[in-house]
Amino acid sequence: LMILLEYNGPGGFFTELGRTLVMGNSVPGELQAMCEKNRATQAFDLGMLKPGASCREIFKTHNETVMAQGGVDEKRILSHGQGYEMVERPLIRHDESMTLKENMHLAVHPMGGVQLIDNYLLGPDGPGECLHRTPKEVLTIPL
Repeated sequence: LMILLEYNGPGGFFTELGRTLVMGNSVPGELQAMCEKNRATQAFDLGMLKPGASCREIFKTHNETVMAQGGVDEKRILSHGQGYEMVERPLIRHDESMTLKENMHLAVHPMGGVQLIDNYLLGPDGPGECLHRTPKEVLTIPL
């Protein structure tokens, strides 16, 4: 089961959170491996999110790296700003002309067979801590 929560809070700003859940007490090995790979991809992407970075170049580097590792190239939005709208610029994709700036609020969601969608504020050296404490893993729902 993949769950995606997209909502805005009391101040009107949007965030989103996505995870994969399984019914039962254990996560199948293949699903666990997909989660670990997607978590590593997200960490790689987060390392590129710095003030002054070109959104277009981040997208290109992401696709080159993922494809070199046997993955599939991203064709949608890899990451995007959020504010009063669910999806705002900057967009981390092939045609975005903007560069990243400090204090931007970004949803980061690489593809990878499992939901791993998190929000970050961009600091002077890159993203700070994830804005929530939900584990970056496949969650189990005991039967």
